[in-house]
Amino acid sequence: MRKPIRNPLLVRTLLEGATDLVHPHGRVDSADSISMHFQAIRQIDTWLADVGFTGSASALTRALLAQYWMSGVRPSLESAQRAMLSCADDERRLLAPDVRALVDGRLFNTNKRSEPHQPYTETEWARLVRTCRDEVDSAFRAFRSARDQAAAHDGREESFRARRTHHWLVLHHGPEPLVREMAQDKWLFRVRYGAGLRAVLDPLIPTLEVIIAYRLLFGAYTGVVPDGIADLGVGDLDWAGDAKILLSYVKGRTAAESLPLSRQATRLLEQWLDHSSVARRFAPEGLRDELWVRFIPGGTRQGERWLAKSPRHASIAEWIKRRQATDEQGRPLQMTGDDGKPLRLHLHRIRTTHHALRDRSHWRGSRRATLDPNRSPAVEGDHYLTNTTPAQAAEVEDIIAQAQGDLLRRAQPPVVLAAGEVADLVRDYPEHVARLGLDDTALAQLLSGERDVFTAACGDQLSGLHGPKGKPCPARPWVCLLCPLALFTPRHLPNLMRLRAFFSRQWQQMTADEFMPVFGPFAHRLDDILAPGVHFAERTLQVAAAEITNTDDELPLRPEERTS
Repeated sequence: MRKPIRNPLLVRTLLEGATDLVHPHGRVDSADSISMHFQAIRQIDTWLADVGFTGSASALTRALLAQYWMSGVRPSLESAQRAMLSCADDERRLLAPDVRALVDGRLFNTNKRSEPHQPYTETEWARLVRTCRDEVDSAFRAFRSARDQAAAHDGREESFRARRTHHWLVLHHGPEPLVREMAQDKWLFRVRYGAGLRAVLDPLIPTLEVIIAYRLLFGAYTGVVPDGIADLGVGDLDWAGDAKILLSYVKGRTAAESLPLSRQATRLLEQWLDHSSVARRFAPEGLRDELWVRFIPGGTRQGERWLAKSPRHASIAEWIKRRQATDEQGRPLQMTGDDGKPLRLHLHRIRTTHHALRDRSHWRGSRRATLDPNRSPAVEGDHYLTNTTPAQAAEVEDIIAQAQGDLLRRAQPPVVLAAGEVADLVRDYPEHVARLGLDDTALAQLLSGERDVFTAACGDQLSGLHGPKGKPCPARPWVCLLCPLALFTPRHLPNLMRLRAFFSRQWQQMTADEFMPVFGPFAHRLDDILAPGVHFAERTLQVAAAEITNTDDELPLRPEERTS
């Protein structure tokens, strides 16, 4: 029995403030959140009455409220009380200025910042996926073998002890007649069938352990959140062609999500739909469209034998415990952590590891398309995308270093000689000569054309600046425009003009947003090199421009780079 309200005036004020917090004006949009606000009202009413306060909200003092909140109020209740007082004061100006400042201030009791989910190590992840994969494949092979035996059986077996008779009975009559027969006389059931009920049903009716393995493997392949996996139905699978599934699911925060599944995840779902087909056929009408429908021979405490609920944490823990194995050297083989103890399975860590490994393998575009829209990018980053393995962190550092180097190279002026003279190169660009380590022979080759590429003379084509060291540079012709190894001379002007015409044709067929990231920096550098009167005389540029025909055939282009 609830305690009576002891300060009706204050409680009425808090309730009036609570009405402004109800959706759509505020965030109170569920029975649980309303119940939490009622709890907050009762708690502050009881505490204030115990210390002798019986006045209205206008009589509240800063010291009294501070004393109450500093006594150890739960953060969610303190936040609700502050919000209700603030809304009530907005309407009627009840609180003293110093009290209102306290109400609008920071919480005395803040929620502890949760630790970001850490991805599993590569070895732990490999053991988890391998264990689940082996289990589902082994169970599926047994299912197919049992179904094939039942299909070839006419139902007139001379003995009920034969395994294919068991399979025929389950395939044609379902599991429930056998359950009723077992309930009548367990001893007679074993004598008649030569096995227990579970052994008769298991090949054709997936067990809870098999379902756990399927669900864990599906989460590892897709990165879908656990509550999204738990509530999936057959209707959430939208087939886009014969070999692709668009998965629609609802997160616990009621946010609709969709995800095109990989070939691996699609094949796994196809296998599960086939594996659960017999169980689904005999399930109650209301559960046949549930994806993870299962049969419990012994039933639940409520007497239910068909369920589509998520496995309990205790069931998953037992599943892991039964799958501990090590090799002769004591190294873990199955669901064991790198520390040799049973793997601590956290379903959200599976999602975190999926994203970490996916980002490491190759880029798939914006990840925001498959993340929770009810969370801020900062929260998503802290819990799912920030944590990296040491190898990933090293790769990120390498990418950052490369990007910084690119920025520095773009800031350097181009090395352009108006006349092909060695003396001019040594005099005007001594740092360039020093950086390349060119001797007299190399300088002569550079200026004579022996080291020419399409748009420039290259200081060292085997330097590996844009490819593997020791092998010819694989860069496209325009990449030389920003390369510190490039030297531009008058003989390169015709090809530079052809490149400018190519940029012009690309600009005409691409939007600005498409053109700038791909060709923008190179086009800007080319304009600097070909600016009249800066490096080359205007007459020299006009002569070079007269040599071009403004077609793609003038450049070494790949098929996808052509403009016509």
